[in-house]
Parts: sequence; C-alpha cells; structure tokens
Amino acid sequence: MQEWTSSLWTSFLIVVITLVFLILVRLVARRVNKYIQSADGFQQDRRQQTITFLQIITWSITVVAVIVAMLMILSEFGVDITPLLASAGIAGLALSLGAQSLIKDFIGGFLILLENQYVIGDTIQLDTLTGQVERITLRATYVRDVSGLQYIVPNGEVRIVANQNKDWGRAMVDVNVDYGENLDHVVRVLKQAAEAFSNDPNFSPSLLDKPEVIGPTVLGDWAVTLRVMVKTKPDQRLVITRELQKSVLQACEREGISLPYPRQEVWVRGQE
Repeated sequence: MQEWTSSLWTSFLIVVITLVFLILVRLVARRVNKYIQSADGFQQDRRQQTITFLQIITWSITVVAVIVAMLMILSEFGVDITPLLASAGIAGLALSLGAQSLIKDFIGGFLILLENQYVIGDTIQLDTLTGQVERITLRATYVRDVSGLQYIVPNGEVRIVANQNKDWGRAMVDVNVDYGENLDHVVRVLKQAAEAFSNDPNFSPSLLDKPEVIGPTVLGDWAVTLRVMVKTKPDQRLVITRELQKSVLQACEREGISLPYPRQEVWVRGQE
C-alpha cells in the first residue's frame, strides 16, 4: 500500500513538472514570437521562416515531453518499459517502410523551410499551378489560386518552384507596331513614356531601376515587337506591369502610332 501511494505521489509530481515545463515552453515561444513580429532587424521572409521553425520546435518539444512523462509514470508503477521501447523501434521501422512518401514529404518540408525557398504570403508557381502560399507544414504546402481554389501540395512532390516574391521582379510590356512606322520615332516615344512613368510619385517607390526600351525583339508576320521593361519590388510586379501597359498605350495613341492586331481577310470570287 505504501509503495502504491509513493508511486501515485511520484506520478503526480511528474505530471505537474511536465505541465509546468510545457507552460514555460509555450510562454517562451509566445514571447519569442512577439519579439520576432516586432523586431526591425528581420526581413519579412526571414521573419516568416523563423516563426514557422518556432512553431515546429514547440510542437516537437511538447510531443517528446509527453512521451517521456508517460514512460516515467509507467516505470513508477513497475511496468517494464524496455519491451515498449523495443516495440516502438520495430513499429517505427515498419511505419517508415510503409510510409516512405510521408517521410519524403517531411524531409521536403524541412528543406523548404531550411533553405527559405518560399514563405507564407509568397506567390509561387508549382508546375502548372500558380497561387499564393497560405500555409506551410512539414507535410504539405497550401496554395490558393486567383479563382479562390485551395490546393494542398505534398512537399515531397515539389520539384521546381518559381517564386514571384523573391528579392525583385521585372515588369515587361511587349509593344507590337506596324511595319510602316518609323522605329526611331517609336523608340523615342516609348522612352519618353517610360521616363515619365518612372518619375510618377505613385509608381517610383515600387521601381528598383530605370525603365529600358529594347527592340526590335521580334520581326513577326504582321508587326514589329519592341519591349519596355523595368525592375520592380517583387510584390509590385503585376501592378507595375498593368500601369506601364496603360502608359505605353496612352503614349502611342497620343502620338498616332499604329498598334496592329492579327486579322484575317477573306476574298470571295464569284462567276461573271
């Protein structure tokens, strides 16, 4: 009876110590999370990467602490935990053999976070899928496309990733002009439009360099193609592309530059 009481008391202490430890871990994790959110020295991508790692570490410590506490309690009541540990090892081996794809997903997720390939909020392209990253776990990446559909992509299936929010982007506008136009005049108009666009206070903060006019880049069947491009902040690429297209179109209309489009002519010949 005395041994049973002692085991209960020891088990109670183990539970209390484990709970206090887990509470301390959560408090420390919360404090570190607030510091990361408010710190000025973190770049946005590094901040998201650190927060994700912090969540995974907290979860791992919680699982390990609960398992250790359970084993200690069983040991206090005279249960031999050696067969349990051996069984756990065998079960883990069998599970690993039967869940190779799951392990591959976990390894892939760990490498994505470690190498900072993309973080929550980035717009990425995975094969034919393009969307914004809403959530990342060790097993999968959750992406929502422009139509609102959410895709869950196992991290082990991620092979080639195009990240549209990494470091910088480039807005490019291809301008098709008629073969009868004076190309030197067209280039001057495009350069003037690009210069005015770069000096606009609404858009200049999003630009990382001066716009360039390149061309002709393509001699097509029905038009000559010139290109206007400018380096932008990564999250502003699409916005700058749309606004630059408007500026180029307005400049061409103002100068009377013909912008042809492909069309088909049908000749009908009848009998006299």
